[in-house]
Amino acid sequence: MSAEVFLDVQSVTKRFGGFAALNGVSLSVRRGERFGLIGPNGSGKTTLINCVSGTLRADGGRIVFGDQDITTLPAHRRTRLGIARSFQIPKPFMSMTVVDNLLIPLEYAAGGHGAAAMDEAMSILRLMGLDAKARVRSGALTQIEMRKLELARAMAARPKLLVSDEAMAGLSSNEVDDILAILFRLNETGITVIMIEHIMRAVMRFSERIAVLDAGEKIAEGGPDQILADKRVEKAYLGE
Repeated sequence: MSAEVFLDVQSVTKRFGGFAALNGVSLSVRRGERFGLIGPNGSGKTTLINCVSGTLRADGGRIVFGDQDITTLPAHRRTRLGIARSFQIPKPFMSMTVVDNLLIPLEYAAGGHGAAAMDEAMSILRLMGLDAKARVRSGALTQIEMRKLELARAMAARPKLLVSDEAMAGLSSNEVDDILAILFRLNETGITVIMIEHIMRAVMRFSERIAVLDAGEKIAEGGPDQILADKRVEKAYLGE
């Protein structure tokens, strides 16, 4: 595998009974890249990311991260190698403070302890614009603040690859821009970012390359302009 390629997904298949959610999907993400993953509902995006993160075990194919085959590794081992993801529906510990929600992954996923872990947690919260809410109970946060906390929790695992799964769903235009700015800043620190998103303007603005899934297969891959001009993508979203 080329040294440039950071994540290499090779002919990955995943079935649920007789249904093929993924059918031989291959794609590669370069180190430091901003990579978009789009497709209509039910296209296989989340299933693919679940196979990458280890939430699901692929039934066929191979997944290589860095120089290591992670196809059969459990999720916690993949997290410690540097793969983290945020979830579309944030599920923080609602009764705990914002900063305590970060100290848990810092300790258990990244091995941080004591004052150093607290300093790191506060640094992440500053990056997200949440440092003023550090001692607030998580259940009291607004929707946009909850999305930022979800990204912060992923960052607390010290990822090399961050998967942002629908981080902007349901947000206003200004809030979408706020999350986009955070993702750009994270990428500028050297973190490779995969964005799964239905808000097309966000994907097109953020991504250097985009892969499109439909019915469990990759139907297109390229730069934003190529994807927008691709008739297969138009058909997948709009039909004949």
